[in-house]
Amino acid sequence: MVLSHSGWAFEKLDNLVDGLHQDAHTGNFESYFDRYSKNAVFLGTDKTERWTIEEFKAYAKPAFSDGHGWTYSVIERNWEGDGNTRWFDEILFNEKLGHCRGTGVVEHINGEWKVSHYALTMLVPNSIAAKVGSLTLYADK
Repeated sequence: MVLSHSGWAFEKLDNLVDGLHQDAHTGNFESYFDRYSKNAVFLGTDKTERWTIEEFKAYAKPAFSDGHGWTYSVIERNWEGDGNTRWFDEILFNEKLGHCRGTGVVEHINGEWKVSHYALTMLVPNSIAAKVGSLTLYADK
């Protein structure tokens, strides 16, 4: 994994997001959702997937019930911001979806870093973007 920051200040932030991915992989429901703020929002890859944290819990519960949720391997991550709010983007790999991008906002709340916003998108190479885009025009009909 390549991280585009330096210094120990980002170690806790990396641990938070790395732990999020590890908890999803192992289906650790409680620990996974403890990493989010109480007002967090999760955006999935489908246009209908904009969930409050409670809605996302309801979606994830069945997937996590058998001891694993989903697996995304981190390829690289970039951090920005300072103070009590930071944001990141990361390139991920998933065996079913290929390369994806996760973006998120973390906040320092009551002495802990929490994920307040996370968005997962699929990365579509420009060479096939028009074809993929045209397929989405009629996917919901």
